Amino acid sequence: MAEFLAPPGHPCQPAALVASSIAGKAFKIGPPDVDLEEPVLKAGADSIKGSISILQHIANGSALYPEAAKGDVDKWLGSASTIEHESKAWVDPFASAGDFSDEDRAKSQAALTSALTALEAHLAGGNAHVAGGALTIADVYLAAVLQPLFGSVLSAAARAPFPATLQWLQALGSQPEVAKSLGTISLCAAAEGWCAPAPKDDGRRKKKKGKGNNAAAGGEGGAAQQAGAGAAGADDEELDPEKAAKKAAKLAEKAAKAAKFAAKQAAQEAAAAAKNNNKQAGGEGGDKKAAAKAEAEAKKKAEAEEVARLLAEVAATPKGAKKDTSKAAAKAYNPKIVETGWYEWWEQCGFFKPDVTSDKPPFVIVIPPPNVTGALHIGHALTNSIQDTITRWRRMSGYNTLWVPGTDHAGIATQTVVEKKLQKERGVTRHDLGRDAFLKEVWQWVDEYGGRICDQLRRLGSSVDWSRKVFTMDESLSRAVNEAFVRMYADGVIYRDNRLVNWCCRLKTAVSDIEVDYVDVPRRTLMSVPGYDEPVEFGVLTSFAYPLEDGSGEIVVATTRPETMLGDTAVAIHPDDPRYKHMHGKHVVHPVSGRKIPIICDAELVDMSFGTGAVKVTPAHDPNDFKTGKRHNLPSINIFDDNGLINAEGGPFVGQPRFKARVTVVDMLKEKGLFRGTQDNEMRLGLCSRSKDVIEPILKPQWWVKCDDMAARSCAAVRSGELEIIPKEFEAVWFRWLENIRDWCISRQLWWGHRIPAYYVHFEDEGAGGGSPGMPSEDMSRWVVGRTREDAEKAAAAQYPGRKVALSQDEDVLDTWFSSGLFPFSVFQWPNNSVDLSKFYPTSLLETGHDILFFWVARMVMQGLQLTGKVPFKQVYLHAMVRDAHGRKMSKSLGNVVDPRVVIEGGKDEKKDPPYGADVLRLWVASVDYSSDVMIGPGILKQVSEVYRKLRGTLRFLLGNLAGFDPTVHSVAYESLPSLDKFMLYRLAQLQGEIAAAYDSYSFAKIYTALQRFVVQDLSNFYLDVAKDRQYIRAADDPSRRACQTVMYAITRALLAALAPVTPHMAEDAWLAMGPALRGQAASVFQAGWAAPEAAWSSLAPDTVATWGAVLAVRNTVNVTLEKARNAKALGASLEAKLALHVGDDQLAASLARLNSEAAGELPLRYVFLVSQVEFVGTAAEAAACPFTATLPATPAASASADAAATAASSSSSGASTAAVTLKGDITVGVSRASGTKCARCWNFSEAVGTTGGAEYPDLCERCTPIVKGMGFKPISMPASPAAAAKQPVGAAQ
Repeated sequence: MAEFLAPPGHPCQPAALVASSIAGKAFKIGPPDVDLEEPVLKAGADSIKGSISILQHIANGSALYPEAAKGDVDKWLGSASTIEHESKAWVDPFASAGDFSDEDRAKSQAALTSALTALEAHLAGGNAHVAGGALTIADVYLAAVLQPLFGSVLSAAARAPFPATLQWLQALGSQPEVAKSLGTISLCAAAEGWCAPAPKDDGRRKKKKGKGNNAAAGGEGGAAQQAGAGAAGADDEELDPEKAAKKAAKLAEKAAKAAKFAAKQAAQEAAAAAKNNNKQAGGEGGDKKAAAKAEAEAKKKAEAEEVARLLAEVAATPKGAKKDTSKAAAKAYNPKIVETGWYEWWEQCGFFKPDVTSDKPPFVIVIPPPNVTGALHIGHALTNSIQDTITRWRRMSGYNTLWVPGTDHAGIATQTVVEKKLQKERGVTRHDLGRDAFLKEVWQWVDEYGGRICDQLRRLGSSVDWSRKVFTMDESLSRAVNEAFVRMYADGVIYRDNRLVNWCCRLKTAVSDIEVDYVDVPRRTLMSVPGYDEPVEFGVLTSFAYPLEDGSGEIVVATTRPETMLGDTAVAIHPDDPRYKHMHGKHVVHPVSGRKIPIICDAELVDMSFGTGAVKVTPAHDPNDFKTGKRHNLPSINIFDDNGLINAEGGPFVGQPRFKARVTVVDMLKEKGLFRGTQDNEMRLGLCSRSKDVIEPILKPQWWVKCDDMAARSCAAVRSGELEIIPKEFEAVWFRWLENIRDWCISRQLWWGHRIPAYYVHFEDEGAGGGSPGMPSEDMSRWVVGRTREDAEKAAAAQYPGRKVALSQDEDVLDTWFSSGLFPFSVFQWPNNSVDLSKFYPTSLLETGHDILFFWVARMVMQGLQLTGKVPFKQVYLHAMVRDAHGRKMSKSLGNVVDPRVVIEGGKDEKKDPPYGADVLRLWVASVDYSSDVMIGPGILKQVSEVYRKLRGTLRFLLGNLAGFDPTVHSVAYESLPSLDKFMLYRLAQLQGEIAAAYDSYSFAKIYTALQRFVVQDLSNFYLDVAKDRQYIRAADDPSRRACQTVMYAITRALLAALAPVTPHMAEDAWLAMGPALRGQAASVFQAGWAAPEAAWSSLAPDTVATWGAVLAVRNTVNVTLEKARNAKALGASLEAKLALHVGDDQLAASLARLNSEAAGELPLRYVFLVSQVEFVGTAAEAAACPFTATLPATPAASASADAAATAASSSSSGASTAAVTLKGDITVGVSRASGTKCARCWNFSEAVGTTGGAEYPDLCERCTPIVKGMGFKPISMPASPAAAAKQPVGAAQ
C-alpha cells in the first residue's frame, strides 16, 4: 500500500484524504516529517512529489478529475499551489517557524490577494465549483489551502472582498465527505488586517510582570466602579425621581471625567513605553519585533481605557434623555456604547404610541404574551425581533402603528413555581394555606418577578406601547373572560358533560388534547415516570382469561394496561367471528369483584384479526371504550382518584399507585390461573407536555366548548381570503386539524387563573342528596352561570321558582388558552365599545411560531368569530423552529441552548461568549429563511456579526465623507450629475424597491442578502473605491466632489432607512451622528421615515445601464490583468498603469468615449479603472501589444437574447458586478506602465507633473497644482503619500 508523508500541518494531507475517500484509493499516512519540504507519496520504489502531482495521481480515473475538464482543473490546481506556497508566510506551523520579514509577508499578501481576487471573480459569476459542473480535485485542494487562511489570517475586513469565495468554502466544508477530513470551516476572529502568528519563543523574551499591568487593571476598574456608582444613583429613582436623575447624571459625569483622564494618562504611558522599547530595541541590536509587540500592547491598553471612558460618558446620560453621539464615536464596535440609552429616549419621546385621532391607515399587532414566569429565550427573541422589525417598518412607511404588549398568567406554570417555593422555604402546601391566602402568595410572586421578561424585551428593542401593557389576570381582561364564558354558555357553545379527560396525576388537573405529547414505544421498554422510584414497563401486551359464568370455558383478552381490568364492564367480540358464535349473549365473571360482565357484539370496536379477537371494555378509562359504552349503555366505573391511586372500586388494590397496581394485578391473575402470557407490542404513549407524566384517561364532569361550528367558520375565513396564512403551505395543516377537531375541555383543577363563573345549585331541604360538583354524584342540570354571584342567584331563582337554594361557585379555573384566545380584543377593553376597540380591532397581523398554530392561533380565530363576528387579524405569519447549528433541537442535556441574554450582553468568558448586542441578534433573525427550521450557534452568530461590522463600517465611511456637506446647499441636481452617479442612484433605486417589497412580504432574508450584496459589490468593490479620488484629491467645493457627496447622502439615507427596522440602535446612532444639516427636521431615523427613491433615479436609459454593465465587466477584467502585472513585478499600485482599450462594438465604443469626456461633465474612465491613463486604440492588435492583456469575448449570437433577458432580470436586484452583459464585439484590454512622472499628491502619473506649478510646486500634476494653490498652502515639499484617509479601506470592519 502506498504511504503518504508530509511536513507537519501541510494542507495536502487533508486534501489527499478527501480525494482518497471519494476516488476509492487507499493509502496509509506516515508520521509528520519535519525534514520534508514538500509532501511525498511512496508507492513501492516510485515516489510522487508535490501536492499537485500527488492529488492528480489519487484523483485520476475518478469523477474528481474528469477528462472533459482536466484543463480547467489543472489551472485551478496551479492557483491552489500558489496559495499554498504564499500562505507559508502567514499560516502556522510554517509562519512561526520560518524567518519571514515584513517585506516577505507584504509580497505574499499581494500574491494571495491576487489569487483570491481571481477566484472571487470566477465564483461570483454563480459557479458552484471551480471547474466543470461538479466537485473536482481542484475544489478539494483549494479548500484545503484556504481553510487555514480564512481561519487564522484573514480578518473580517480582509475577507470582506471575497464573499463568494467564503460562501463556496463554507458550502464545500458542509459536505460530509469533505468535512470529515478538513474539519470545521472556522473564521478568523480579528476585525481588521492580516493576522500573522507570533514567532516561537526563543527563550530571550520574558513575560513582564509588575505594576504596569496592575495599573491598567486598576484604571479600568476605577472607571467601571464609578460608572457603577452612576447606575446605583439611577436605582434611587423610586425615592425621588428628579433628585435621583440629577444624582445619577452627576455621578456618571464624574466617572466620565475620571475615565477620560485615565485614558489620556494611559495613552501617554503607552507612547512613552513604545518609545522606550524602541530605544532598547535599537540598543540591543534592533529587536523590532519586541518593540512592535510592546507598542501593540500599549495601544491595546489605551483602546481599553478609551472604551471605558466612552462607556462612562454614555452612562452619564440621564434616563430618557437623548444620547450625545459625538462623545461616543468609538472606532471599534462596542454594543453597550452604541445601544445604551436609545430605548429609554424612544420611550420618553412617545415614538411607540399611536395617535387615536390619526387618519393614517392603522397597523396593529398584539404580542404573543409570554408567560409571566418566563425569562427571554431564543424563541422569544426570534418572535419579538420579527414583530418589531415589521412594526418599525410599518411605522416608517406612514402607518399609525400599535403593538400591544402583555404577559400571560400561565396557570399551571405559575402555580407550580409558587407551590415549589412555598414547599422549599416554608414547608407548606397550598392546601395548608387555603385558596385566598395561596392566591395572595401568587400575586406577591407576580409583582416581584413578573416584570423580568418585559425588561428583557426592552433590551431587545421591542417598540411596544408600554402604556397599553396588559396582564391576562388584569381586571379588564378578567371581565372579558367572564363575559365570553357567559355568552358562549348562553349560545350553547359551552356545556357541561361527564366525559373522558386527559388527566395529569402529577399536576392533578385535566389538560387539553394539544397539551399531550405522544411518544412511540416500539417494543417492551422501561421508562421513568414522575413519582416512581423504579422505571415502569411499557410496550407489553398482557393476555388473561375471563371465565364464563356458566363454567363452559373462558375467553382470553389482551391489554397494555392490566390495572384497568378493575374497571372492565364488558368483553366485546365481533358479531361475525365464528370462534365466538356460541358466546353471544353470555356473561363472564370478574375475578376481583365477582361482577357479571356481558359479552357484547361490536363490529366497530373489534378487529377479528388482532390478538384473540376479544376486547376488554373499560368505558371510564379509554376513549374508544367510552364510545362503546355509550353505544351499549354500559356502566362506567372509575378506578382512580385524582392522584392516580386505586380507589374503592379496586377492592383489595385500593390505595396502590396505578403502575404498582399494574404489577400486583398481574400477580393476582397468575395466582388465579388466569394469566396467559405477554408479548412485545408497539404503542403510542401520551405524556403531559408540562409534567411529562403519563396521561391517564379519566371520566370526569367538566366544562366543554363545542368546536365544530366555530372550526367550520374558521376554515371558511381562510378559504374566502378573509384570513391569510403565511406561508401558504400551513393552510393544509389548518384545514386538516380544524376539520377533525374535537370538543375542548376548558376546566382546570387549579386555583391560579380565571375562576369559572358557574355555580352549583343546592336545595336547602334536600340534605346530602343533591350530589357533589366535580364528582360522579354531580347532577349536571344543577349549574347556573352568571357574570356575578347576583346574576347567578337570579338565574337559579328563575330556574327553580319557589325553591330555597344555596350556590357554590365552581372551584375550577379556565384553561389558560381560553383567556389567551380573547387577547386580540380583550386588550382593547372588550366587551366595552371603547375607542381603542373601534379604532384598532380587528388587528392587522398575528406573528408567531407554527408550533402554536392550534394551541393559540386557532383558538383566537374561533373565539373572535364567535364573540365579535370578525376574524381577529387579517394575516397570520408563522415562523419555523430554532435549532442549533447542526440542526438539532435545543436542550440542556445536549448543552446546545443559545441564551439570547448571553448573546446580547456576553457570557462570563467573553472570549467564548462575546457580547454581540441586540442588533446583531436581530440581524441574525433577518438573515434566515423561515420556510424551514432556522439554525443558530456561535459560528453563525460570528458570521452575522462580521456582516454587521461591514454594514457599520460602510456607514462610518459614508458619514466621514459627508462632513461639511449640507444637502440644502451643496446638493447637485440629478440632471447635472455625471453618468456614474446616475447609474449609482439607479442601482440604489433598485435596492430600495427590492427591500420595500421584501419588507411587505416578510422576506427578511432577502433584505439581508440585498443589503450585503449592495454594500460589498456596489459600494465597497466599486463606487466607494472610485469615490476616494473625488473625495480626497479634489477641492472641497469641486462639482464632481459635491456630486459624489450628493449620491453618498442619498445612499446613507437609504441604507439607514433600510437598516432601521432590523438594527434600530445602530441606525439611530448613525442618524444622530450625521448632524443637523444632514438629518434635517427629523429628530430620529424613525421620524424620518422610509427613504423612497426619486422617480428620476429609475428612469436611466436602458442603453446607459447596458453601457455601465460593460464598464463593470471591463473593470473586472482590468483588475485581473493588473494582478498579472503585479505578480510579474512589472507594476506596483494600479496608478502606475496605463490602459489600452479596443472596443469591437462601434456603438459601445462611442458610448464609452462619451463617458470618458470630462468636458462633457463625466468622470473620465481612468478614475473608474483606478489607473493613470486610458487610451482607446484603433485595433485589437494595438491593445494586445501591451505586456499584459486580456480579452472580453463578444456574446455568441445564440445566447445574446438570453443574456439580454438576464440583464433585464438583474435590474430587479443589487450587485453591480453580477449583471449579465451582452457584447456585440470583443473588448481587448492591454496594460503597460504609465508614462510621465508620479504626482506627489494624487499619485497619478502624468506628463504634466511640474509643468504647471513651476518652481513652487515641481512635483504636482496639472490637476493638483491649482487645488493646492487654492488652499493657500505655502510651497513645501509634498509628502510621499496621499491623504491619510485614502488609506482607510472602504467599509472596513469596525
